[in-house]
Amino acid sequence: MRQSAPPVPDTSAVVAKLSVLDRFLPVWIIAAMGLGLALGAVVPQVGQAMESMEVAGVSLPIAVGLLIMMYPVLAKVRYNETGRVLKDKKLVVTSLLINWILAPAFMFVLAWVFLADLPEYRTGLIIVGLARCIAMVLIWNDLACGDREAAAVLVAINSVFQVFMFGVLGWFYLQVLPSWLGLETTSAEFSIVAITVSVLVFLGIPLLAGYLTRTLGERARGREWYEAKVLPKIGPWALYGLLFTIVVLFALQGEQVLSSPMDVVRIAVPLLVYFVVIFAASMVIGWMLRMGYERTTTLSFTAAGNNFELAIAVSIATFGATSGQALAGVVGPLIEVPVLVALVYVALWTRRFFTGSNIPAKQESPIAATAPHGL
Repeated sequence: MRQSAPPVPDTSAVVAKLSVLDRFLPVWIIAAMGLGLALGAVVPQVGQAMESMEVAGVSLPIAVGLLIMMYPVLAKVRYNETGRVLKDKKLVVTSLLINWILAPAFMFVLAWVFLADLPEYRTGLIIVGLARCIAMVLIWNDLACGDREAAAVLVAINSVFQVFMFGVLGWFYLQVLPSWLGLETTSAEFSIVAITVSVLVFLGIPLLAGYLTRTLGERARGREWYEAKVLPKIGPWALYGLLFTIVVLFALQGEQVLSSPMDVVRIAVPLLVYFVVIFAASMVIGWMLRMGYERTTTLSFTAAGNNFELAIAVSIATFGATSGQALAGVVGPLIEVPVLVALVYVALWTRRFFTGSNIPAKQESPIAATAPHGL
């Protein structure tokens, strides 16, 4: 007997379910940008001092900020939730195809359409497209009543896949493919080795630390204790690291940003198009493949979101903190956060078109019950 579509939940408290830190993330990012610009203009010595402290070509304060913002995100991943989800070949294969073939290719096209005359921003945008989401997607997926275990596994797959494939794909999209199409390639300063090393450092180190933290924490006191006691304490540090990094970047890039404010707008437009189109396409693909609402939603958010932390880290390590590539990475979260919050509402609205939802009626809207301490 054909199952009817599940009840459409009340979406009035989507934003309220977020913690104060997450709810106002765009505000904090804008404030960090303003503070960085002010520091760069009023106390230019700050930027000079930060540039002078380098480790392997990366400013030491920036390197510290990047590692701090990556670690809590990777400590949230449930690395042992693989068995049940990996058996769903349809979901895993579709996710890999969208995340590592369709989405990067689409960002490549957008970068050349919107930023053909701005090669640094164009390269930065392509790097953002290669950095698949491993962070905020867990929050968006939960708000939209997606499959939590599936999200955890897809995030884990993306995390490991990025360590091995990011440099290869960077080389392909920045040098090989443009050469085939007769387009301008990234300068000779670009190196697959440089990108690979930056990924190994700024993703590999926090990935190992996050894995060990969760594994040892769960082994010692159990998952419930770890997620109730440990994660809330280390979670906010991801935002602190991101905001610190943004302050430093804009202190170094202040003159460039203030002289060309429309450049930020031009970077934002293709990002907006990317998030909306990839999310919508993934929802349609999941619906056509009869994945059900929960896994279709998980597929869509993991495809639409990007790991802007890694994109920023790679851009800084490869091209420098004052590069246009780094600025393109910084604009990413400013656009992504409000857009994906809006897409949570869209996802919940689409539930009426799915049948066979696994969410029981009494749990039709976990968003409606606002958590006292956020996520």
